Amino acid sequence: MKRILIIEDDTDINNMTADALRKAGYTCTQAFSGTEGLMRVEHEPFDLVVLDLMLPGMNGEVLLPQIKEKQNVPVLVVSAKDSLDSKIDLLTAGAEDYMTKPFDIRELVARVGVQIRRFSGETSAKQTVLAYKDLELYTDTFTVRAGGRPVELTKQEFKILELLLSDPKRVFSKQDIYDYAWEDLYIGEDKTINVHISNIRKKLKAASDTEYIETVWGIGFRLAQ
Repeated sequence: MKRILIIEDDTDINNMTADALRKAGYTCTQAFSGTEGLMRVEHEPFDLVVLDLMLPGMNGEVLLPQIKEKQNVPVLVVSAKDSLDSKIDLLTAGAEDYMTKPFDIRELVARVGVQIRRFSGETSAKQTVLAYKDLELYTDTFTVRAGGRPVELTKQEFKILELLLSDPKRVFSKQDIYDYAWEDLYIGEDKTINVHISNIRKKLKAASDTEYIETVWGIGFRLAQ
């Protein structure tokens, strides 16, 4: 099981986050101050840290570089600070992702999954063929087949499909998709995702009549159930 450290002084938010992540299959350790969080990092290994900024004892901005110094672990910052400068500063300081409070707990769980997969290299290192229905994606040769016929995709289209196939039942937000396929900072709404999803659908449709991708309105995309 992947181990997650939650550093959040608000008891309700900390418990809500821990409950949701445990239901998703993670092992969670809870800390309620910056100093407690640092002590945990110094004595226990983790696969990801969920970090609040406004913490007693030691704030998140001070704690972040110390976490990175102690462990090579991805950090997801969750904060009420919503300015672009704050986000850029934290990402520049080493955070892998940033969410603004209030947040949707389902999106947080999805982002945790994306960062853990990316950081551990599970998708590329452990899986050569990702398959769903009659759709097959070969990660080592960067090829795709639908209904037994080859489908030519661009690099970003391939990465988007790879992400969706990595967890067929999960709904991935536009942020998840952009982060994975472009490996860049996603800020706000971007029609780029919609265009790429549309292109993937057209290319798959030309090879097979099967519907592979569905839109979950207001959340994102997943493989058609």
